[in-house]
Amino acid sequence: MKIGEMARLLGVSTDTLRYYEQHGLLSPSERSDSGYRLYNEAQLKQMQFILRAKEVGFSLKETFELLQIKVDKNQHSCEEVKAITLQKLELVRTRIAELQRFEQSLSKLAKRCCGGQESADFCSILTALEDVDGTCN
Repeated sequence: MKIGEMARLLGVSTDTLRYYEQHGLLSPSERSDSGYRLYNEAQLKQMQFILRAKEVGFSLKETFELLQIKVDKNQHSCEEVKAITLQKLELVRTRIAELQRFEQSLSKLAKRCCGGQESADFCSILTALEDVDGTCN
């Protein structure tokens, strides 16, 4: 199948397929005489794997590692796959905690401000952000 057909089947753009090809995660099975990229069922399944990995938050590098394991499963262990997954999970949990701290700080800042039409000369949000002691938290 040509790149456009595969893109339609996957619900992505041809640019998306080219992007993954450029980063070494996908390659066409062959090219037609006129230079069109041609894909087969194996590349379609590989791209579905890539998109699913992206959906759950794996980076390009992590997806590449998982693909390498997937291609040569008998040379790798489930432990390796789990380690990649647990590393990603820890990163996600760290980011969630950071976002929760941002939410708390922004909520406190928003509650301090009257939000009125008066001049921002005495805006409590600006004042808190200017405070070198970091009382925004």
